[in-house]
Amino acid sequence: MAKVLVIGASRGIGKAVAKRLAEDGHSVRAFSRSGHTPNTRDTAIEAFRGDALSAEDIKRALQGVETVIQALGVKADFKMITGPVTLFSEATRALLPAMGESGVKRLIAVTGFGAGDSDQAISPLQRLPFCAALGRAYDDKSIQETLITRSALDWMIVRPGVLTDGPPTGTYRVLTEPATWRNGVISRADVADFIADQVDTEPLGGRKPVLIRWPFPL
Repeated sequence: MAKVLVIGASRGIGKAVAKRLAEDGHSVRAFSRSGHTPNTRDTAIEAFRGDALSAEDIKRALQGVETVIQALGVKADFKMITGPVTLFSEATRALLPAMGESGVKRLIAVTGFGAGDSDQAISPLQRLPFCAALGRAYDDKSIQETLITRSALDWMIVRPGVLTDGPPTGTYRVLTEPATWRNGVISRADVADFIADQVDTEPLGGRKPVLIRWPFPL
């Protein structure tokens, strides 16, 4: 079983994947600003309080780690719309050299549908509301993706559609080819299920799958 560092583990996908990995028997270090540990009744997760923008905090957290899961998020509020949003790119600029110095080679990063080259798959009807509400955050996620794809790491970028708090279903779709990419709805639990299954995958292979359960009309 692997030693996994989950960055952004106090809520959302990061919390869900930390719990799922621990339930699967992996050793999990949960990195967050609050240091809250998403323990379950039957499993223990190591809490690590730190700042994702601090190279020193990240270096300490990387000790003994084999795989990093970067699952950062920003609060969905008016500030996210008016910007600027720089968390994703700045945290990645801190993470990548720290991983290189620590000899940790495997990175799974969560961005979202519409980041990077998946932008080309946004339908004309969705583009205006998407850009108005999420444009600044996704511009920064696109920078994040570029930094990762240009690195020497073994990486995977996971791009979920619109997230819900529903239960895991196991019936989500993994869209690997650009011609199939489209937006849709998926639960955080299903995204966590997919990511947890990738931890034992050798290699991660520089893939950029889009994850949805129910597609939106084009």
